[in-house]
Amino acid sequence: MNRFLSVLILGVLLFQSCEEVIYTPKPRAYPKVVYPEKVYQSFDKNYCKFTFEYPEYAKIEQDTLFFNEKPVDPCWFDILIPAFNAKIHCSYYPINSVNTFDKLNSDAFDLASKHNLKANYIDDLVIKKPNGVSGIAFNLEGEVASPFQFFLTDSTTHFVRGALYFNTQSRPDSLAPVKDFVKTDIMHLINTFEWNKSVTVD
Repeated sequence: MNRFLSVLILGVLLFQSCEEVIYTPKPRAYPKVVYPEKVYQSFDKNYCKFTFEYPEYAKIEQDTLFFNEKPVDPCWFDILIPAFNAKIHCSYYPINSVNTFDKLNSDAFDLASKHNLKANYIDDLVIKKPNGVSGIAFNLEGEVASPFQFFLTDSTTHFVRGALYFNTQSRPDSLAPVKDFVKTDIMHLINTFEWNKSVTVD
């Protein structure tokens, strides 16, 4: 009887080992992101002709070289956000006979339009402030290198351009919450942007 039971148990075990095992893949999960508290500080550098507010969890790094060449103006800098491996590259151009307003304005639209090949769509936000600051913000959706860009100007003397970049290969859908978080900071920058009082604005 014991021998019969042993053979029966062995047979059951062998039968179960031959069954096909079906693995169910785990749902896609994204790394948990800890969002810092939104506290802002003033940007007021002597190499720029404007001020604005940016997050305390970001830092400013002035550009001394751009593609191994000196920038056209000392007021070229990056707003680095280490927590998100992101930066907002900012450049300043004085409007003159070489860099006319029409040329700089056209260049800003061209740079945004270059992402059209990969962008699902581009949403333009018109900026018009009572303190003499105007411009356009470009919100780009899709697998693009820079998902948010903007320019600010007084149309006669000053032209500032900014572009957000993430140093990561993450998919757009996983970056979307972080992008929205940083976009809020960029909009705060735009809303608090002012020309220095020593700068004459028409």
